Amino acid sequence: MSKNKKRNSKKGIPNLTNTLLSIIKKDKNKTFNYKQLASKLGVNDASSRNQIIKTLAKLAAKEEIVQVDRGKFKAVINTKYHIGTLDLSARGTGYIICEDFDEDVFVASNNINKALDGDEVEFYIYKRRKRGKMEGEITNVLKRAKSEYVGVIQIQKNSNYAFVVPDSNTMYKDIFVPINKTFKAEDGDKVLVKLEDWPDHADSPYGKVLKVLGKPGEHQTEIHAILAEYGLPNEFPYEVEQYANTLNTAITKEEISNRRDMRKDLTFTIDPKDAKDFDDALSFIVLENGLYEIGIHIADVSHYMKEGTVLDDEAYQRATSVYLVDRVVPMLPEILSNNACSLRPQEEKYTFSAVFKINKNAEIKEQWFGRTVTYSDARFSYEEAQAIIENNSQLNTVEISNSNTINTVIPKEVALTGNTYNTQVKTAQAILVLDRLAKIMRKKRMKHGAISFDKVEVKFNLDENNNPEGVYFKTSKDANKLIEEFMLLANKKVAEFIGKQSPKKTFVYRVHDEPDDSKLATLQNVVGRFGYKLNFKDRKSITTSLNHLLQDVVGKKEQNLVDTLTIRSMSKAEYTTHNIGHYGLAFDYYTHFTSPIRRYPDVIAHRLLQHYLDGGKSVDDEKYDEKCQHSSNMENLATKAERDSIKYMQIRFMEDHKDQEFLGVISGVTDWGIYVEIIENKCEGMVSVRDITDDHYAFDESQYALVGRNTKNMYQLGDEVLVKVKNTDLVKKHLDFNLVGKK
Repeated sequence: MSKNKKRNSKKGIPNLTNTLLSIIKKDKNKTFNYKQLASKLGVNDASSRNQIIKTLAKLAAKEEIVQVDRGKFKAVINTKYHIGTLDLSARGTGYIICEDFDEDVFVASNNINKALDGDEVEFYIYKRRKRGKMEGEITNVLKRAKSEYVGVIQIQKNSNYAFVVPDSNTMYKDIFVPINKTFKAEDGDKVLVKLEDWPDHADSPYGKVLKVLGKPGEHQTEIHAILAEYGLPNEFPYEVEQYANTLNTAITKEEISNRRDMRKDLTFTIDPKDAKDFDDALSFIVLENGLYEIGIHIADVSHYMKEGTVLDDEAYQRATSVYLVDRVVPMLPEILSNNACSLRPQEEKYTFSAVFKINKNAEIKEQWFGRTVTYSDARFSYEEAQAIIENNSQLNTVEISNSNTINTVIPKEVALTGNTYNTQVKTAQAILVLDRLAKIMRKKRMKHGAISFDKVEVKFNLDENNNPEGVYFKTSKDANKLIEEFMLLANKKVAEFIGKQSPKKTFVYRVHDEPDDSKLATLQNVVGRFGYKLNFKDRKSITTSLNHLLQDVVGKKEQNLVDTLTIRSMSKAEYTTHNIGHYGLAFDYYTHFTSPIRRYPDVIAHRLLQHYLDGGKSVDDEKYDEKCQHSSNMENLATKAERDSIKYMQIRFMEDHKDQEFLGVISGVTDWGIYVEIIENKCEGMVSVRDITDDHYAFDESQYALVGRNTKNMYQLGDEVLVKVKNTDLVKKHLDFNLVGKK
């Protein structure tokens, strides 16, 4: 029987009271009679109609609805309704985040009323739970957070419909798809499905298949599924590629005449060894007066990408490049990202620059911003630059001037051939001076209250088929920090230049609010179990103690856990036109100016800076705040996709280590089990409480532990345990462990 047909119901309509209330409250100002409600419920038999009539009478007697006319009922509006965002858990319950309340509002699964994770919802406070906690009921979905989901299609045999089982553990319903909307998908295919409707009488939402992604578990399928889950593209539309390919990317005399010509200044890039796009370069010369002139040169993307073009529209929609474990999904087509805009060695490029005259104490004496043309003399990888710094550590205090040089030890890691020798030597000498200046600037930042986040990044060695052969960790060394400091300098000074102007001018800022007190208290509770203590007396003491904490855990078993928890205790950085400063960097003004190839807000910053340099008036605040909000949202989705791809690759890696025993740290404790992070490779999996069979274990929230009822044995956050792989699920991106025992 087709799901679309009305059903006869002789056994009674399940959950009728709540269903009727939900329908009536959804349209609070509308009246309903029993026929309209029966139609919405998809029933047409006499028994069902009688049930509806009797239930309406009972609800009216309880004054939960009111009869405004004979047989016509309306919601009782004696409750204050609120609007918030639903944060749904994998267990079917959720919390509503609402500005009207200091705490989140709990929602039981039977009061979700067809809302989905991230939806903007209308709700009312249903009751107060134990300890005064608020509980709500959702009455209306105002705006869906998303309409597309990835899942596996199950085509029902001998029927005219199918169901898509979503991959997302927060999507609690399968999606009903008529057979004529399956896009020729085969049973078991992974697909992208779009929600079209969710009728009041239907248990599942209705949808249609947009794309067949492939067979579950296959590498390309799963990577494309990660992108599709977050609405991220995997290729450029034809018209965008065509537009980009027809751009004139030649360096012309006419355009050079409109720019500051810095092609003769010693200029070089320092990037990851496998980088293909080079956003930024540094130039370095020593002036007659002993000052250093240092240029931070950024690809002038806005020269090629004009507002209102299909290229600009596409870049804005993407807002960011996405970095997955095996690929980059770029914001710009390759002709720009890897060629015309990329500051490649021995090539002239159009750039947008921040140029500073700095003394030996890293104090800025002059600054200049504007469009330039540059020539990159050399390209260094971080490893090559690091080798120069380490091999010349004894020379770091030596000064150089325009009239003399220093002896520079060129390590074997840096290739020096033929005519490039002098350039490489000069560049190596510049790197030593820049490193010394960067260390002074970093020390000043830390003194002013900046927080030093140097979280270890998990990376994979992949073979030609993208199979993970090994795991390694990327850490930030002096060469990385050298580039970081000068990029921070450019970002900060550009933001100050605009932000301090009078009258006030609209600009794009990168802001970071102060941490929430309750999150800091939670962090203290956790790290206190490892013997660490935080000082919350004032802002300076907070940042000082956080930095000490991050330094103290380096190299210890709990480092990744503490680093992660500390980052989670911070507010999220975001883009906005309303400047509140950047807490983590301890800057009053900060923007993103240095990566326009991969971040759209940087392109906006370039355009606005040039607009104001040309004497333009302040632009529309509301328009640009909307652009900021979109960019922040897309950055968040890209971050989630990147995390999912790492999790996916970790599970693939662990598939080949099922018989191996690993030492891990308990990184999370819940009432359904413990999460364990393996120390040697940072892969995290779960041990179900059902699989710990030596006792009956219960979650003790106060101790962050599972505690045995009889033995009082405890598995606590931070404990070292031995585990083996139980199950690897590439589709759900879930890793299950068996507990071998305590260390």
